[in-house]
Amino acid sequence: MQETKVEDAKFPVAEFEESGYHIYFKGNKQYNGVAIAAREKPQKINFGLPGKPPDEDRLAVGFFDDLVVINAYVPQGQDVDKPQFAYKLEWLKRLKKHLQKNFDHQQKLVLCGDFNVAPHPLDVHDPKRILGHVSFNPQVWKVYEELLAWGLIDVFRLHHPDEPGQYTFFDYRVRDSVGRNMGWRVDHILATQPLAQKSKSCVIDLPTRTADKASDHAVIYAQW
Repeated sequence: MQETKVEDAKFPVAEFEESGYHIYFKGNKQYNGVAIAAREKPQKINFGLPGKPPDEDRLAVGFFDDLVVINAYVPQGQDVDKPQFAYKLEWLKRLKKHLQKNFDHQQKLVLCGDFNVAPHPLDVHDPKRILGHVSFNPQVWKVYEELLAWGLIDVFRLHHPDEPGQYTFFDYRVRDSVGRNMGWRVDHILATQPLAQKSKSCVIDLPTRTADKASDHAVIYAQW
């Protein structure tokens, strides 16, 4: 889970534990926040990136026997002319360096979350109009592709290589964005090749976006 927007003292731990999950999280009252809920207890959980700022409320890494689960909430960037966009690009570069230094692309590893990157024209409803946005422009595509080049496969596109109109984010500020299918695919499940090739499916669960008081993001999930 990403962008939980809840301070740690108020996180609904009991509800998760009563449902049979181990829950690990870092967050703030009004912004950011990541959480991992797991049926099996991990060997350890790490938060944040090396260096400063550590952004512990943007990255969680869970170690489960021979599986590593990395949960990321990548900065949105605000505007291409603002420092936040440069920070977003640098953040993705830092993430790749973290992978290079601490992990092996041949191990079973999944990197998932809200990347705030729509990597291809197929991933937005109006690519000509949207081109240049902080989540859909050549600068962010470059660093995102460099991240994947470390050894990651887009699990959704592995199962839906050319399928249009598949989105995870629908802006509440756009009238009937879900009904008109005016969305963006910015949430991704990336996996190393040994793990990706064993995946059985990857699905965007659109009803999670249309539920009462839903997030503006739909749930995306993969099955192995």
